[in-house]
Amino acid sequence: MLARGGAQPLLIERNRETGDSLCGGFLSWRSLETLMTLGVTSDDLEGHRIDRVRFLAGSSRGEALLPGHAMGISRRRLDTLLLARAKAAGARIEHGCGARHAEPGWVTLVDGAMIACESLFLATGKRDCRGMARPHTDSDLALGLRLRLPASAALTRTLGSAIELHLFRGGYAGLLMQEDGSGNLCMTVQKSRLAAADGDPRKLLAGLGDESPHLGARLALADPMPDIDAIGAVPYGWRARHSEAGLFRLGDQAAVIPSLAGEGMGIALASGVMAARHWRSAGRAGGTAFQADLARRTRIPVIAAGGVSALAATGWGRQAAPWLLASFPTLGAMIAQFTRIAF
Repeated sequence: MLARGGAQPLLIERNRETGDSLCGGFLSWRSLETLMTLGVTSDDLEGHRIDRVRFLAGSSRGEALLPGHAMGISRRRLDTLLLARAKAAGARIEHGCGARHAEPGWVTLVDGAMIACESLFLATGKRDCRGMARPHTDSDLALGLRLRLPASAALTRTLGSAIELHLFRGGYAGLLMQEDGSGNLCMTVQKSRLAAADGDPRKLLAGLGDESPHLGARLALADPMPDIDAIGAVPYGWRARHSEAGLFRLGDQAAVIPSLAGEGMGIALASGVMAARHWRSAGRAGGTAFQADLARRTRIPVIAAGGVSALAATGWGRQAAPWLLASFPTLGAMIAQFTRIAF
């Protein structure tokens, strides 16, 4: 959008090749609408169609239709497509350049090179950039884990067109199918649970599978020794309420919604579109108004997702969730709507 508006944006991309970021891979109906404003259609994405949500806890399960059609897609597929579109629009992209430090007006790369910039769009995801770190407190007890389930007929039969949310003591996991038929299992879990498993993610997963029969059945479809990605100290619930001229915080650097909502990519896409619009309207001076506008629009989704996550963290909440969803199908759609960002 910046390039189409006549700017000369430079994208500093730390990876030499487009990888698969630790991400749930869920694009809601609202996110698909956002992508449409960029000229990216569902046919372009070629993701796996999702139309229902399924809650599972212990041996209980319940499901309901989503308010609209969603999609499961790998970040490798999505990012490759968006990078190609940005380059075609005139954006300059530097691959393999890691940022060591950043501040309004300057970025220092890992090789010591310094780049001056009129405006800085901070989009480093859940990982902070030195000089621009989000505040972390002792209450940051959550970490993220992700593993892939290989494509199989059993996985296809199990998931169908649903995204599954598995609730367990100390966290939850989301599971969906991607464009190639593989499964993306992403979870948020308390660090204390990993510590109790001697710091071994595989031992933790084995224990969770024993506690939760449904989750155990899904984990049985994984490779015997799966690669597990991890990230720690995620400040769920944090929002950037203020900024300054020339600084635009995007995605998880602006608002960290609990993963249970499946709206992380939605906020990333919406914040990027909003930031570009503010910059095209007011230049670097638009950073202040943009951040306040984004904070206002993410307030209800982040609070609503935090409330649902807090309830799911209780024993009675975990047991009640599948029954409530099965008994009151519109409840799931209502929660899904309240946890989307509108812009």
